[in-house]
Amino acid sequence: MGKIEEKIIKTEYSEEMQRSYVDYAMSVIVSRALPDVRDGLKPVQRRTLYDMRELGLTYDKPFRKSARIVGDTMGKYHPHGDSSIYEALVVMSQDFKKGLPLVDGHGNFGTIEGDGAAAMRYTEARLQKVTQLALLEDLDKDTVNFVPNFDETEKEPEVLPCKIPNLLINGSEGIAVGMATSIPPHNFGETIDAMKAYIMNEDISIRELMRYVKGPDFPTGGRVINKDDLKDIYETGTGKLRIRGVANVEKLKNGHQNVVITEIPYTMVGAGIGKFLSEVAALSESKKTQDIVDISNQSSKEGIRIVIELKKDADAENFINLLYKKTHLEDTFGVNMLAIKDGRPETMSLKDIFKSVVDFQYEVNTRKYNSLLAKENEKKEIQEGLIKACSLIDLVIEIIRGSRDRKMAEDCLVRGITDGIKFKTKESSIMASQLLFTERQAKAILDMRLYKLIGLEIDALNKDHENTLANIYRYEDILDRRESMAQVIIADLESLKKEFARKRRTVIENGEEAVYKEKEFEEMDVYFIMDRFGYCKMIDLPTFERNKEAIDEEIKYKCPVRNNGRVAVFTEKGQMHTIKMMDLPMSKFRDKGVPVDNITNYDSSDDMIIFAEDLSTVLLGKYLFVTANGMCKVTSGTEFDVSSRRTVTATKLNEDDRIVTIRKVRTEENVILQSANGYFIRFSIEEIPEMKKTAAGVKGMRLDGNDKVEIAYITDVVSEAVIEYGSRTISLNSIKLLGRGAKGTKLRG
Repeated sequence: MGKIEEKIIKTEYSEEMQRSYVDYAMSVIVSRALPDVRDGLKPVQRRTLYDMRELGLTYDKPFRKSARIVGDTMGKYHPHGDSSIYEALVVMSQDFKKGLPLVDGHGNFGTIEGDGAAAMRYTEARLQKVTQLALLEDLDKDTVNFVPNFDETEKEPEVLPCKIPNLLINGSEGIAVGMATSIPPHNFGETIDAMKAYIMNEDISIRELMRYVKGPDFPTGGRVINKDDLKDIYETGTGKLRIRGVANVEKLKNGHQNVVITEIPYTMVGAGIGKFLSEVAALSESKKTQDIVDISNQSSKEGIRIVIELKKDADAENFINLLYKKTHLEDTFGVNMLAIKDGRPETMSLKDIFKSVVDFQYEVNTRKYNSLLAKENEKKEIQEGLIKACSLIDLVIEIIRGSRDRKMAEDCLVRGITDGIKFKTKESSIMASQLLFTERQAKAILDMRLYKLIGLEIDALNKDHENTLANIYRYEDILDRRESMAQVIIADLESLKKEFARKRRTVIENGEEAVYKEKEFEEMDVYFIMDRFGYCKMIDLPTFERNKEAIDEEIKYKCPVRNNGRVAVFTEKGQMHTIKMMDLPMSKFRDKGVPVDNITNYDSSDDMIIFAEDLSTVLLGKYLFVTANGMCKVTSGTEFDVSSRRTVTATKLNEDDRIVTIRKVRTEENVILQSANGYFIRFSIEEIPEMKKTAAGVKGMRLDGNDKVEIAYITDVVSEAVIEYGSRTISLNSIKLLGRGAKGTKLRG
């Protein structure tokens, strides 16, 4: 083998990078991401529809597995990932994304709420009728150019001979390199009417076109609320649409009201519905509104139905305005009408799009009727030959019978060559030499069957010839006169509109700015209650009074507080957590309540609450802290003035210690400590010094071995305070008064 000669190309690195990147960018723009203005399709969509046509998947034929369609498209025309092809197939079948679905899907093709389609091996598909009639019908009439596929083993159409402005009807979204397209869908009937208006008057203005195209028509309905901005959007091809869902108020028999959302903004299709539900829940959690009782998504195949149950006295209209202001029920749709025109990306106005589509229609129809005219002229030639042959049938038969082979007979019919042919008479030979049929006519004559000589068949031949002449006249008129071609295009459009147009779904209006009036906060006295499981509630005073006995039996902690105040909660690990009452909804007594873990940093798994009080009350008092190891201290409530922090350390503890009692104290009181082993000690509160919250305290009781303080009591010096201890009733003030730090007196239960 000879040595391969090296070929080194020297080039500037930056220039090579720039050139390569531009090539890549244009490839993405033209071959992947952007639609063609003529048929409104991206390459993957066009190839998928064409492949379905080649597979014979017409609307009146059985469905075929999506995997077959995807595999065939990928193998013949689109050598990219199967997921991109299947996704294109799925989207073209979804009536909540496309104004005019082009694919008829059978099986799970996803939902408006964002659920994905089933795997391609499970779903089936075929073409919609409108796709066949409006996009694929004239492919066999030389209407568009066919180009080689990626490996030059097949041919594929450069563009589909689309009869309708599909780019506007179905819209398009795509991200290329350095540019993106975002075209909203429009109403089928309106765009057809606008296209007809443009055909009849190519100098029509955009304002006049908007008499037909009122604005976008989203398959999800909703409202476009900036009607006055549409003219500028359609003139420049860019702008922003403000779109809203539709919310109605339903009044219930019990006086409650439901806000029911029946149409959503187009931008909410998919995961946006779940996000919206989270946004509504967040309004309640962040106290933006206290009106929400419940949220439920009752959407089904019949349509969207999101129900928000409100409280009895709620202002439903004001709440709807809150949804518009604070959630995606009102959203923005960015318009950028970018598409491929003449092989280049271009941002187009509404009129530019119609001009491109109509120019394409004239081009397609010119090619179509030239093709049809050529076929009719061919038929005319053959028919004229057969008619002439029938009038000379005896001579023709004599030529055929006297010829040795087909070529001899054909030469005689076309060129009048009679050499070698046996004729019955000399006159026949002379007549045969004067025949001048065309080769196509001669071939048809020789292929003609004898039954064609029956009188009725000859009459039918003459009638067909008349029809052919009429068709030729009509086609020549269409090709020669632009007005005639315009009438043909308009007739096709009217036929399609009659069969496939539907009513507009999206309302176009100039909506008022949503104004939400925040409810003025009404300050009032309430009760904070918390059960032994740590569920907190805020109840009003009438509810507290009505359920006082049940509260005394079932509720572990209760305290009066203002509804804009805070409650201090102390735990056995020496932590103080604060609860903002505004974090709690006003509840009924039997409502479940909110877990304290959810509104504080408290962890119920390894700590226990032992005291709760209105923080404003705590700040004005002094409190006794007693631990299991017998440590005691008095701390002023001002130590717990924590306006910025929600958790502080209330006392210092050793690792094996915990708080057993916190009590509010006054002067001239006694403290009684009770241990697990039955020791009691009583001493004056004056013996316990006042300390900071960071202090550990002083020894209140000397304990033996593993003995621990279980509880502490506070009594004034004159009251007769008693407790049940075992089987005995003990008067606390009868316990021997000792000094702080003693072992105490052992009592039997």
